[in-house]
Amino acid sequence: MMEVFVDSENVKYSDNYIESKYDYQYSTAEKTGNKITVKPKTECLIFRTQRKVPRLGVMLVGWGGNNGSTFTAAIIANKLGLSWPTKRGIQKANWFGSLTQASTVPLGDGVNVSLGCVLPTVNPNDIAIDGWDISGKNLVESMERAQVLEPCLQELLKPHLKKYRPRPSIYVADFIAANQSSRADNIIEGSKLKQVQQICKDIEDFRNKEKLDKVIILWTANTERFSDIIPGVNDTVENLKLAIANNHPEISPSTLFAYASVSMGCPYINGSPQNTFVPGLIEFAENSNVYIGGDDFKSGQTKIKSVVVDFLVSAGIKPVSIVSYNHLGNNDGMNLSAQAQFRSKEISKSSVVDDMVNSNDILYKPGEKPDHVVVIKYVPYVGDSKRAMDEYVSELMMGGLNTIAIHNTCEDSLLATPIILDLVVLTELCTRISIKRADQSDQNFTGFHAVLSTLSYLCKAPLVPNGTPVVNALFKQRACIENLLKACIGLPPDNNMLLEYKIPILMKDSVEEPPKKKIKYENGKNYVKQ
Repeated sequence: MMEVFVDSENVKYSDNYIESKYDYQYSTAEKTGNKITVKPKTECLIFRTQRKVPRLGVMLVGWGGNNGSTFTAAIIANKLGLSWPTKRGIQKANWFGSLTQASTVPLGDGVNVSLGCVLPTVNPNDIAIDGWDISGKNLVESMERAQVLEPCLQELLKPHLKKYRPRPSIYVADFIAANQSSRADNIIEGSKLKQVQQICKDIEDFRNKEKLDKVIILWTANTERFSDIIPGVNDTVENLKLAIANNHPEISPSTLFAYASVSMGCPYINGSPQNTFVPGLIEFAENSNVYIGGDDFKSGQTKIKSVVVDFLVSAGIKPVSIVSYNHLGNNDGMNLSAQAQFRSKEISKSSVVDDMVNSNDILYKPGEKPDHVVVIKYVPYVGDSKRAMDEYVSELMMGGLNTIAIHNTCEDSLLATPIILDLVVLTELCTRISIKRADQSDQNFTGFHAVLSTLSYLCKAPLVPNGTPVVNALFKQRACIENLLKACIGLPPDNNMLLEYKIPILMKDSVEEPPKKKIKYENGKNYVKQ
């Protein structure tokens, strides 16, 4: 991997750490009548990043599903450098679609580097994988059932996948669709407390067997229905602990996995839309200084929506109707055909435009929102190749209307798998970053808030700490990650002003004066020629 070195008096390198002194600038604003008072503020911070990349393991809940089997296959295919024939020619393994592996960050003077190389990050080839599933099929059978990868690639992978078989998982029929019962042949029996204890044993067994420094747990199993938030049951960490001990029926399987994960000091990421992180679980993570993040992978249609609505509102155009249809044929689609599980997905999809709408009180009155409808239909024939259709109707000046219609065919698991990798890589990196104020030398370095909102770019319904603004606009979310990584090596945020190329007193000596333009006249018209 390429290594970035910053030559600055504000950046120090040691064997163990990269330390950067960084001026974080932001502003506060107060509106009184027709007057707005803005106060610029600067916080001088020191970012410290551990340079040693740990031996990392990932445990997937729902390992035998489309996403879990495809993620495992992709890790192996890239590690082995596999290539295989297709009707379009030879295809080589890659990580296209990954923010950390396949997107770049500008460093200056036209030099760009992979986002994952800005700081020392985990190499995907070195990640160990394990997990749980309610289906006991091994990963070869899971891969064949998923029908995501090309047959030629599947044949190459079979010798490497046959050794992987999911550990028993938790099945509670009340939380997922009834149509999933036929898959449930690999179950942890006993009370909720015994189930939590078994998950903890599984994590410890994996950690010891693979000699791991860190383990991250990620839910990529079926969407559950929303859990009721009940005072005295899951509203505080003490009540949640007692509710698990008393086998309370409203504690979901995903919350049990999250509770066990935090108990073992392992970050937990929720890749589905249900409210796994009930108040008691969030309090538990905060008290334990263990990172949690979610909710719901943001892969295809929702990503497009967060770009289109941001473009419209930023351009002063008023979206008044957003209607989204989804045809999905994989097991996720079958599970979502049940109303309670669909409702979880509908909530995560429908809130994605709220921050953009709320940012413009010229277009929208207080409380006004576009009509926003989300429909998901299970169509078995389309398999993992989801059809997403969107119609955006917007108001233009003087009562005009603009309609944008988009048809998006997206191979669902091939979009979600790179997101799983990014969530794991970025979460692990965040465990090695700590911060303190530069003017308080005796202050201890501390990490981020336990709710890791930095992951918002990758999630439909970003989980954020109480009081934190929710940002869904895609490019703002990406800029947050990019600028955070730059801050850790003492570089300024990418503001796109490029004043060093526009103001003579800032222009570099090495920048040559552009050639003078010549005016050529032809047929009574003129045009510019370099």
